Amino acid sequence: MKRSEINSILEENVKFLKDMNFKLPPFAYWSPEEWEIKGEEYNEIKDNMLGWDITDFGSGNFREIGLFLFTLRNGNLHCKEYEKNYAEKIMIVDEEQITPYHYHWNKMEDIINRGGGNLFIKIYNSTEDNKLADTDILIAKDGRNYTAPAGTIVKLTPGESITLFPGVYHQFWGEKNKGKVLVGEVSKVNDDKVDNCFLEKRGRFPEIDEDVPPLYLLVSDYKKMKNQ
Repeated sequence: MKRSEINSILEENVKFLKDMNFKLPPFAYWSPEEWEIKGEEYNEIKDNMLGWDITDFGSGNFREIGLFLFTLRNGNLHCKEYEKNYAEKIMIVDEEQITPYHYHWNKMEDIINRGGGNLFIKIYNSTEDNKLADTDILIAKDGRNYTAPAGTIVKLTPGESITLFPGVYHQFWGEKNKGKVLVGEVSKVNDDKVDNCFLEKRGRFPEIDEDVPPLYLLVSDYKKMKNQ
């Protein structure tokens, strides 16, 4: 992805967050120059990958296959210094913008429609060789637990949520003509470096063409910082 495209996506979705009256912590809006002078007391942000996360999953077409995220809080499976055993994200999903099939080996998560349009989630159990299973699947939606056929599509209107268990393949997108969807995620500790299994080979973090300076740093930028 070009940095100019990432900057444009940030500007567009920051406006949506403000329109939805969703507030982010101050570090969300630090410039790259401000980041360079921050001391080690802010290491938790970098170590646990808190902040902006924009991906096209290697598709080359963010509008069609992509996701916009901000990680608000997270623990760390590899560092005992951080004792949190939970994570929280806010995401923005565009109309018909697909987050491709994947599951997590360890993470259980609640996906919550926080407002805007409607969210569709298509779910399957996984097989031992990481394919889509044809078995009935358990759906846990706002306190209602029931089974449904493989490949069931669950619709989440604003305020509704679903629990996704480890090993459950899921793909989601926003409903056409309903606008962007503000999506919350509350989960166990999140580690996107090692805990995602995609049905098809996908890149989680984009390779960035630095055609312009960053507006804000992404979580994948932290490793490039002088003080990291």
